Amino acid sequence: MLDHLPTDLQVILCDMCTEEERKPARKTCMKCEISMCVQHLQIHLTTPVLLQTHPLTEPMVLCGTTKCPQHGKLLEYYCLDDMTCVCVSCAIEDQHRLHNMKTFSTAHKELMEKLNAEQQALLTKTDDVNVSLEKWEKSESEKLGRSSVRLVEAVTSLRDIALTSVQSSVSARMVAIKTSKSSMLAAQKEKDTFRFLQMYSQVHQDLEKAKAVDLRKGLEPGSDRHKLVQEIRQKGEEMVKQAGHFCGSLLTLVDPENHQELVATGSDLIFDPQMFGPAMSLSEDKRKVFYSSSSGQCTATLLIRSTLSTPNFQRWMVSVSQDSDWTVGLCDKQSAQTVMDGPVYGLRCEDNKLGSLTTENEDSSDASVSSKHNVFSAALLTQNGDEAAPRPEAVEVFWNFVGSSLSFFSRTGQHQREEIITIKAIPSNLDLAPFVQVGKKNGQNIRQNPWQCTCGKVYNDYKNQYRDVNRYYSPHQDKCSCGALIGGVCITEVVCEFL
Repeated sequence: MLDHLPTDLQVILCDMCTEEERKPARKTCMKCEISMCVQHLQIHLTTPVLLQTHPLTEPMVLCGTTKCPQHGKLLEYYCLDDMTCVCVSCAIEDQHRLHNMKTFSTAHKELMEKLNAEQQALLTKTDDVNVSLEKWEKSESEKLGRSSVRLVEAVTSLRDIALTSVQSSVSARMVAIKTSKSSMLAAQKEKDTFRFLQMYSQVHQDLEKAKAVDLRKGLEPGSDRHKLVQEIRQKGEEMVKQAGHFCGSLLTLVDPENHQELVATGSDLIFDPQMFGPAMSLSEDKRKVFYSSSSGQCTATLLIRSTLSTPNFQRWMVSVSQDSDWTVGLCDKQSAQTVMDGPVYGLRCEDNKLGSLTTENEDSSDASVSSKHNVFSAALLTQNGDEAAPRPEAVEVFWNFVGSSLSFFSRTGQHQREEIITIKAIPSNLDLAPFVQVGKKNGQNIRQNPWQCTCGKVYNDYKNQYRDVNRYYSPHQDKCSCGALIGGVCITEVVCEFL
């Protein structure tokens, strides 16, 4: 008999007792689907067949059937993989035969231990979150506070400069009006006709000056106004910059996925030329690529290499000139030195149209050839279904080693970041390295005949030698008398650089 039962638990009553004298149940038979008190339980405990084939559990309310809907047999096991109760036929013969099966009691124990562990982990995480939330809130508040203070200071400074300067100018103009009032008052008080007429000429001049005063036209023209305008423009640019920082901080807070603060590429990354045209050159730090328009076409393939002992190519950001075609991403290290016929995964910009470039392995039907060969697949990227995706000002690249993915983002501002495409399932067994390939159309310098210098002098091209057209005979000249290079302006520009 049960002497004590918790008052907060539901009491399961015996299903075999009469309705008037139902006693608390001691066990529930899963096969019979009934709960029994101590007295009615004796038959199950003393009959060997019932004891062996009728599983008993703690008293419970049976929700639904305890029989397998497919086989009609008693549910005796729990499938941990599918998280469902199954019968012996399900466990041995059907779809659960290779799954992790447990008896009810064992499954109950293991799952309870798992829940307890997860509950503890969740409590620990909650404590950690509370601590980190306090730090995060403090950090974000301080960052936004600093940004807003700088913005307010910039606005206040700009306002004070303008108001003080104009106020000073207006005060100076007000002197003429005050002088005119004093002159008129003195003349009106003068009773002597002769002295009045002598005074009138000066009063008239003062009055004309006062009438010419315009209190709304700002500062008087001159160096002071010019300096103030320049200062306002400079401080205005600073104000706009601070406003951008403040707005960007708010966007980063609200939408961090698409508005991350611009972080420059690590200084450990440099360009490593693989195929370099004669018109190309590198900066001393090997982080900028130059092109000289007088030396041939613009073409270069560069690997991105780290100067650290343990290379880390997870993130880099490059900017390429707007009139160049380019490809940025990952390529096979060996093929980068030749024809780029190895595996390539990247983003391509050709004729200002963006496209993704991936390499697929395809079985070769020719037995004499290697069983696998590379097939390049290119896809044009569009926006809103029809429009071509816009060319980015700067490309930010993330190479995820763990997820074997390569993501490209367009950076258009200090905080503005928009995903262009993510290439997934990049094989980890390939010897890949980050690279940039640049190509500029019409890169060759074209001789003009005749050629006119900016100073006005004109030169003819005679057998690839420029001569002054105003002289019957003139020697071959490389430079004009003004010092300009004859034959076209030789431009050396940055076509690619790390940001």
